[in-house]
This record gives sequence, structure tokens and C-alpha cells, in this order.
Amino acid sequence: MSVEKMSSPVGGSRAYTYLVSVVAAVGGLLFGFDTGVISGAIPFVSEHFRLNAHQEGFTVSNLVIGCIIGALVAGSLSDRFGRKKILIASAVFFIVSAVLSAVPRTIVELIIARFIGGLAVGAASVMSPMYIAEIAPARIRGSLVSLTQFTIVIGILLTYFTNWLVVDIGPTNWRWMFGLETVPAGLFLAALFIIPESPRWLTKKGREDEAFTILARVGGQDTAREEMNEIRAMMALEEGSVRELMNPGLRKILIVSFLLAFFSQVTGIDSVVYYAPKVFMYAGFATTNSAYLASIMVAVTLAVFTVVAMLTIDRFGRRPLLLIGPAGMGISFVCAGLAFQSGTVNGIWVLVPIITFIAFFAMSLGPIPWVFMSEVFPTKIRGRAVALATMVLWVSNFLVAQFFPWFIETLGGMTYFIFAGICFITVVFVVTMIPETKGRSLEDIERMVMKSR
Repeated sequence: MSVEKMSSPVGGSRAYTYLVSVVAAVGGLLFGFDTGVISGAIPFVSEHFRLNAHQEGFTVSNLVIGCIIGALVAGSLSDRFGRKKILIASAVFFIVSAVLSAVPRTIVELIIARFIGGLAVGAASVMSPMYIAEIAPARIRGSLVSLTQFTIVIGILLTYFTNWLVVDIGPTNWRWMFGLETVPAGLFLAALFIIPESPRWLTKKGREDEAFTILARVGGQDTAREEMNEIRAMMALEEGSVRELMNPGLRKILIVSFLLAFFSQVTGIDSVVYYAPKVFMYAGFATTNSAYLASIMVAVTLAVFTVVAMLTIDRFGRRPLLLIGPAGMGISFVCAGLAFQSGTVNGIWVLVPIITFIAFFAMSLGPIPWVFMSEVFPTKIRGRAVALATMVLWVSNFLVAQFFPWFIETLGGMTYFIFAGICFITVVFVVTMIPETKGRSLEDIERMVMKSR
């Protein structure tokens, strides 16, 4: 049966588009939960298992090793089996990790459980934004893909809040912190069965009737016909091999994606997300409870300014936000470093610049790398290409997570001056290397990249 004759909504359904995108973005919520929960649990885990600074760093960062592997494997598997199946697999891994993290008898068992969670986070970090990018209309793609970052910060906020609620229940508090993840993970697994497969992946596999039905339900039949023609035309020009990434235009965009992923992490966000309570206690907050409450303020700021990014990314574009954000982040961390170096460290003087750092990050380097990486690669190799770029992001994340405890103990406030310098380098990188992709279809962006070969 011809795709043009299939029964589909004439005008499309924005409500359906948002529903499908929100379900896929819940992978980001679990991503945020898994990466954020450790910030509350690690002080008690360290005390329970008597960890030194390097052991503490590895207990936090070993999750990221799983993320690196999960991201790399998920890309090639999704190109073969589909985006939806890999999202389902990640949901199962999230549940297994949450259960095992709540009941370990040794630190090795906890590390294994967290590694499994890392595999899930890595897979979700590739699949959620890429799935949304492949199903969303171009005019709202930026804001919909940014849903992934929004749900990440909601996940972080949820963990900070639940950590604060259970912090005073006694020596088993950290077990509850980990175990509560089973609730959102179970809901995510159930919800995934109601969403369709990616229409661009279906087209790549020759299932054009199914792809057209989904595109028509999202954007209407006329838009679906145009998109199907564009997808077919661009796929005819694609090689479908990872070797294609070595062609001049794609090689350049791959390097740009790698650098954007790298800068999104080494500018210092993980020093806050993973270690916020520890930093605030070090900065002079009087009680453990107040330090955890300050961490909730960080997560609320992340959520609020991620919404700002979602409302502006398709209006103002990617580049303006990427210029404003790192500049503000660098100034904020200079102020944080000065507060530490002054010799009169007071909790509030550290909290304020960290809050402003978070605000600038949330409207720029938080959501935009996920959007950019999901937009710029050809459909036939998008899974593997996004996986490679995401792997770079997680390697950078690992470096910060592993070495920040040592840096803050050894260098104190100087650590924040280093982060600030990297933020200012990021501004130069954006000015010289990042193209604008606002409002373009994925195929139009691909043409732009191919012209640069």
C-alpha cells in the first residue's frame, strides 16, 4: 500500500508529539537520578566503608565507566535493532542497578551495581535525545530535545529532595537513597511500550509505511510526505558506514561535537552535581541538613533555567545561548574561587556564585550539546556517531568526577579558577567553530554539513 494513501491525521497532533517526547525524555530523569543520588549518599557510603579520597572518587566515577561503555554500545545496537528497543533495555538496567545498589554488603558490590547503572545512563544519554530529534518537527525540535536536559535536572532535583528527606533516618539512609530509583525506573519501562519506533530508523530499514504513519501523526500528511521525500533523498547519498565520518565535512563536525561534549563537562558542572553537599559542608554550612538543603537550591536553579533554554533555543538559536552561558559560568567560578581564597569562607558567599554558575550552565552547555549532537549526523550512522560524541562527554565527566575530591583538598579555591579558565576557552571555541542549526530539518542540516566537504 502506498504511504500517500494511508490513513493518518491531516494536520498532525502536537499533543501526541509532546507525549512521545516526554516518555522518551524520562530516560533523562533516570540519568539525572543515577548521577545525582551519589552526591547525597557518598558521605555516608565513605563513612560506612571507610574510604579514602581516591576510593571515594572511584566510587563516584565508576558509574561513568559504565556510561562510556553503555553509550558506545547503544549507538551501534540502536542502528541495528532500533531506538525503542535500546531504551527498553536501559530501563531494565536502571531497575537492576537500583535494587543492587540498595543492598550491597561490600564496596565492590556497590561498585558493580553502580556500573550497571552506568550502562543504563550511557544508553539513555544517547537514545533519549536522538529518538526525540528523529521524531520532532524542525520548528520545535530544539525545545523538545531540550526536554532530555530538563528531565535530567528534574531527576537531580528529585534525588536531592529524597536525599534530604531520608538523610536523618539513620545508618541505612544511603540504601534508601539508592533504592528509591526503582519507582521512576519501573514507570519508565511501562511507558516505553506505548511509544512508536523512530520514523527515520524505520525508513532506513525499508519500513516506509510505518514511518509515514508516525510522521503524519506528528506533523500531518503533507508535512510527512515532504519529510519522507527528504529522508529518501538524503539516505540515497549516505554510505551508511562509520568510515563516512572520516570524509572531510563529517570529520570536521565530528571533531566539533567531540569538543562541545568535552567542554560541557570539564567546565565544572560535575564538581557541583556529584559533590554539592560535600562542597557546601567544606564551605562552612553549619549542619549536614543545611548543606543538603542548599543542594536542593542548586537543583531547583538547574530546573528553572533549563526551562529558560527550552523557551529560547528555537527562538534565539543555539549559538547565542552558547556564547552567553560559558561566559557567565566563568565569571561565577572566578567569584567562587575568590570566596574560597579570601580566608573567610562563608557558606552563602560560595552558594551564590555556584547558583549563578548553575543558571548559566542550564541555559547553555546543559541542553544544547544533546540537541547539537542529535542534529548534525546522517541518519544511517547517527546512532554510532552520537554514541562516539557522547562517549567523549562521559570520559570528560569521569575525569572531573574522579579527580575533583583530590583537587579541592589539594588546591582549594584555585580549582574554581581552573574551571573558569576553561569556561572562557569554551567561548572562543563557540565563536570559531559552532554553526547555527536553528529551524532547519535534519536533512537540511545534513546538506549543510555535506557542502563543507
